[in-house]
Amino acid sequence: MFRSKGFVWFLYRWVRAYSFLLRIRVVNEVGWQRHIDRGGSVVLCVFHQHFFSLIRHFKSYERFKPCIMISQSRDGDIIAPVARLSGWHVARGSSSRGGKNAMEEMIERLEKGCLGANLVDGPTGPAGKVKPGVVRMAQRSGAWLLPCVVIPESAWFFNSWDRFFVPKPLSRVTIKYLPMETIDAHATRAGFEQTRQRIEDVMAPYLLV
Repeated sequence: MFRSKGFVWFLYRWVRAYSFLLRIRVVNEVGWQRHIDRGGSVVLCVFHQHFFSLIRHFKSYERFKPCIMISQSRDGDIIAPVARLSGWHVARGSSSRGGKNAMEEMIERLEKGCLGANLVDGPTGPAGKVKPGVVRMAQRSGAWLLPCVVIPESAWFFNSWDRFFVPKPLSRVTIKYLPMETIDAHATRAGFEQTRQRIEDVMAPYLLV
């Protein structure tokens, strides 16, 4: 039932309608958009916990030919069609299943210049742990890594591995883009890990537990 087309369509319309009850503010959005307009590519690094609050605003990014990598998990079966309805191309896969093909698909699109996104701690956590796949994707494609976080004024939390939250009606929600990171195509293993750790460290204060 929860993965049927009818349910997903209803869920998407409900999320869109509900989101208009939120007072959304976006911070530091211009810089990365200029980078894409100049022919570059960007990969958004997003916590699984923050996805709900981004759905409505991400619809406005259709002109950047957006693509997102989503796992083949049960959660992914719901998130993926919602992302498609928002105008995003979806590559299905993760470190545990189908990841190689999904990553190749993402890299191919990023090399042409676009906006990409990855739920960095999915599909099963640990919450806040940035997996290496998003860094490898940027390294191979030349894309810049861009942490994206959500700061809710007030929210309800689910009893799930990621403490998924839904902001309360009429509350303020800030979507914040943090400083971008780049990684050299020939980075050493230590350099690779340092980049991954920097992304994790800069996003960590925004994980709500």
